[in-house]
Amino acid sequence: MTLSLQGTLGIDFGTSNSAMAWADAQGMARLIPLEGEAVAMPTAVFYNSETLHTHFGRDAVTQYLEGTEGRLMRSLKSLLGSPLLQETTVINHQQVSFLDIIATFLAALRGRATQTLGAAPLRVVMGRPVHFVDDDPERDALAQASLLQAAHAVGFEEVSFQLEPIAAALDYERRLTTESTVLVVDLGGGTSDFTVVRLGPERVAQAARMNSDRMQDVLATTGVHIGGTDFDQKLSLEQVMPLLGYRHLGPDQREVPSRMFFDLSTWHLINWLYTQRALSQAKALRTNYSDEQLHRRLMNVLTHRHGHHIAHEVEQAKIRCSQLDGDATVDLSYVEPGLSAPMGAADMREHLATLLARTVACARECVQRASLGNGSLDAIYLTGGSSALRPFQQALQTEFAGVPLVEGDLFGGVASGLAYSHG
Repeated sequence: MTLSLQGTLGIDFGTSNSAMAWADAQGMARLIPLEGEAVAMPTAVFYNSETLHTHFGRDAVTQYLEGTEGRLMRSLKSLLGSPLLQETTVINHQQVSFLDIIATFLAALRGRATQTLGAAPLRVVMGRPVHFVDDDPERDALAQASLLQAAHAVGFEEVSFQLEPIAAALDYERRLTTESTVLVVDLGGGTSDFTVVRLGPERVAQAARMNSDRMQDVLATTGVHIGGTDFDQKLSLEQVMPLLGYRHLGPDQREVPSRMFFDLSTWHLINWLYTQRALSQAKALRTNYSDEQLHRRLMNVLTHRHGHHIAHEVEQAKIRCSQLDGDATVDLSYVEPGLSAPMGAADMREHLATLLARTVACARECVQRASLGNGSLDAIYLTGGSSALRPFQQALQTEFAGVPLVEGDLFGGVASGLAYSHG
């Protein structure tokens, strides 16, 4: 049976993962399967040089990690608001703009929604962080305009935007039976967003009667450009990159130049290190090393294009360490037999302390802007994959003592809320 398309598609286009939900004319939202039964998938595109096919999500990451020749693109959202967005890159011997790559991913999402719904959705509400770009309203506006352009390019006719933490709040609200004042925490791959909002069944009913956008219920919003990819980068720099020469002292007792290690630990910059120019620069660093083995490892990583494999392993070790609240390791045996890097709970707390402090300070600022104290908050609602990070939750509990943490649908809550925004 073909469903009526009198409804709204919500797209949570995330830095690390994306999700979609559909709200029918009655306003009930349901998540759309994206890969098998999975309702969230990595925001990843792989251009296969062997078959010239384009792969998405887990399939894209698997193709790359299994050694298929091609180009993997991740952290696409990080490019919004960046000068890089209008630049082109060579993919299968053709120049392709980064904005076109984002449009390619959105087209894949729309195609999967069409397959589930039976017809192509025309109306979409897209999520956006409180700030695409910190402290730069002009670039922030450009980021949203670019995403709008990409959405129109793939066939969406009516496109609107909703702040991601507000969308998360609208999803959480469906589970409440009494009015509550909630701090919504949306910690994604690229940004951390916070909203203090009044929620409850009576407010849902009132909004439906008055066709309200609910902004009168929002007491404050704040956001900072820190997310899971920043945590991954920091952990990679501190735990893995020293094995390749980061902070290594050369014969003149000076550190090996560090720029390459920062790029190698940043998803969307890794591919630039595989150019002939970058490889030549890396080779020329040999004289900066006292330990030849460290330089050999670096050249092995670059010449065999192991950068994304390392980034993936760091992310997985972070997740294991957080889930177990214990020690994990980063497997680097593909770089050198028997090579690995530790990833312990104490390492995570130490290396992420500054980033987590800035993130929690942004949450505190949101509550202060709402003119509330801890006693006025009924709950802290967590969404976004990075909000599951144990050191982050511990930092929140310390800052907001006595306020219960409620863990929502970490990967689907924002998408559902976006669909509710115009449900």
